[in-house]
Amino acid sequence: MLDNHAKLVKVIAAADGIVGRKKLQKIIYILKKLGLPFEEKYTFYFYGPYSEELSLQIEELTNLGFVSEVKEKKSNYYQYRYQVTDQGQEFLEHSLAEVPLVESVVRDMKEQSSRFLELVATMLYFDHLPKEEVEQKVLEVKKKSNYTTEDMEEAWNFIGKITH
Repeated sequence: MLDNHAKLVKVIAAADGIVGRKKLQKIIYILKKLGLPFEEKYTFYFYGPYSEELSLQIEELTNLGFVSEVKEKKSNYYQYRYQVTDQGQEFLEHSLAEVPLVESVVRDMKEQSSRFLELVATMLYFDHLPKEEVEQKVLEVKKKSNYTTEDMEEAWNFIGKITH
């Protein structure tokens, strides 16, 4: 059971912390789509693929003291900062959970905006469709996000970069 939790802690540690619940959701989803061993189930929600299981696991990790969640006030909203605690580092030392994690991929994703990762995750959610249909689907389901052709091209390039 705690293997799934350990995998999450390893990702947060590899990123040296993650700022934003949405960003954390998208990073884990993208890693799952890259074939990493994450078992959380995702459904399509307001901001693209979302996992209630992942939200609960993060809550459990904070309750166990393995990950800290700090609420930070921005100008007109709050965001959450996730960091691995000393207890979390100790937990990882005893964990056998394997995440064949490429730290550079996690760090690349961490540097992207949540909006961009939402686009990438949404495109990957529809990856069973041809490229043109993926783009059309994104324009339909993310109408309010006003993604441009340039945004999508950048997302395709990013997907190409992280999958090779």
